[in-house]
Amino acid sequence: MATDNVITIVGNLTDDPELRYTPAGAAVANVRVAVNQRFFNKETNQWDDRLDGFFTVNVWRDYAENVADSLHRGTRVLVTGRLRSRSYEDKDGQTRWVTEIEADEICPSLRWATAKIEKMNRSGGNRGGGGQSESSWGGAPAPTQAPANEDVPF
Repeated sequence: MATDNVITIVGNLTDDPELRYTPAGAAVANVRVAVNQRFFNKETNQWDDRLDGFFTVNVWRDYAENVADSLHRGTRVLVTGRLRSRSYEDKDGQTRWVTEIEADEICPSLRWATAKIEKMNRSGGNRGGGGQSESSWGGAPAPTQAPANEDVPF
């Protein structure tokens, strides 16, 4: 991952993820994240929230299906990804530009919530980020320790 175009946001999903499929069959989930900044207002002696913006986030393939199954409206999430700008022509023939986040990682925030983690086993191999199935590595148990005469980098 290049370090010159990385963005990390923390916010709440404004709606449930929208899961669609491309004509080629690739899953894509779109989510909207509202980012707020909380600050202490000395005049009212209370905490206030200020909306910093809404961001559209795109998640692809198996990861999109995991997001659609796991995250819901109101979930506080952390998103790390890359900014992408694209243009399209609206119904009036005007060129419009949008900037979105292509997610590398999206996960629930555990600051005020808990989560149960379940490893995904997908048939058909690892298609871009899903869990590794037993059949893809032959079902042999993973070694629990390195052989005694082998150097292991830490």
